[in-house]
Amino acid sequence: MQTVAIEYFQFEEDFMEDNIRCIPMIVRFKLDQCGIKLRLKEWSNMNVEEHIELAVLPTNTPENIDRYKKSLCQLIFHYTGNQATMIPIEMNPGWSIIDHIPPSVQEKTDELNTTITLQQWQRLNALQRFALVKLSQPSHENKNLPKALKEFGIHSTKTDQHIKAL
Repeated sequence: MQTVAIEYFQFEEDFMEDNIRCIPMIVRFKLDQCGIKLRLKEWSNMNVEEHIELAVLPTNTPENIDRYKKSLCQLIFHYTGNQATMIPIEMNPGWSIIDHIPPSVQEKTDELNTTITLQQWQRLNALQRFALVKLSQPSHENKNLPKALKEFGIHSTKTDQHIKAL
């Protein structure tokens, strides 16, 4: 079975093969919504069809989120015999706030000599903002952040903007 049905970003292509060996952002987004930590080992035990199901199942309503959570808990128990690890669900995660850019994203773009404007942040969809927040976390290696910024059309450097202003 192919991964065509899965919404994923170009910067994820390195690990989006038929076996989907890493957890794509769309699944990570849904995990945060339902409050479950899915370990790579647990993900690796699942088959491709289950990976696709976790990527395409909707989480756009409280009922859908509850169904997703139950389905994922069953899968984790089926493969490991253990209960799923629950994590707190953020009430107002950084990606959901559009009136300012989260500090972690601002700091990492500054380190990359890239400027992200509030207008650019607001034009991104929720999944794109989620990806930038995740990729800018101190615990993340951040190697895909420059690729994501470019993919999302945010690749002007501060120098470029200074020259345009002149």
